[in-house]
Amino acid sequence: MTASTTTGGRRRGRDNGEGGMGLGTKSFSVNRELVGCIMVLDKKKAVDEAIKAASSEKDHLTSFPPFRHYDRNGLSVYFESGSGEQLSSHMKRYIQSLLKVNMEGPYGPEWSIEEKVKRREMVASEARYIFIREAPNASANEISPSEGEVTRTRWMGEGDPIVGFVQYRFAVEEEVPVVYVYELQLEPRIQGRGLGKFLMQLIELIARKNRMGAVMLTVQKANLLATNFYTNKLRYIISTISPSRVDPLIGLEKSYEILCKAFDHEARVKLEESNCIGDR
Repeated sequence: MTASTTTGGRRRGRDNGEGGMGLGTKSFSVNRELVGCIMVLDKKKAVDEAIKAASSEKDHLTSFPPFRHYDRNGLSVYFESGSGEQLSSHMKRYIQSLLKVNMEGPYGPEWSIEEKVKRREMVASEARYIFIREAPNASANEISPSEGEVTRTRWMGEGDPIVGFVQYRFAVEEEVPVVYVYELQLEPRIQGRGLGKFLMQLIELIARKNRMGAVMLTVQKANLLATNFYTNKLRYIISTISPSRVDPLIGLEKSYEILCKAFDHEARVKLEESNCIGDR
């Protein structure tokens, strides 16, 4: 569009006997376009470098010692980092089992397809994990399953029992570097004790430290408890890239919403503020 305007300006200048003026206008426009291109490239380079630097860090928990353990509300657990390409066979089976226990209901008939997608996401090289382990000093009844509780998620690997995990990635959405939370899964017996909120606060700290503009996640509409948790307790909002805000008609056909919490002006403008068909 800029090139077309420049050409037109030059032609009009010659027709009016103002060749010098036309050339100057063209030169100014070309320079402005060049500066704009450089700024865009610089911005993209900065975003790519931020993603690369964040993804290359082996353990994001080392920067937040107070957040490496949780000892509240009758629950004593600690956290460790992991990555998708380094999961043991025991860990893969545990992740798949917990996902099935927690998510088969909310996904309904879509689960058979979604389960295969999640298996691929689970081992992706970009996948980063926070694993929750039961502390060795936890009392016998702190995290014990209630009578009749499903035991398909019981940890069978080495070390202290795993009782949940967070899976996240460093990604780019609408040219904004973000932490995208793929999964926050806790065994039913440890839910409702403030651990989920604590973990999301940790994710937000990791995002800010690594110069990410926002934290994003996808939630199933049928998962009312999760939707209430993120929107009311944690103050996440439906993002501008969520189907319901891109186009209400499309949103009605989709079973999910994309939520967001932005940390800076650019991220708020691109990911939170009203600029979609559904917001008009």
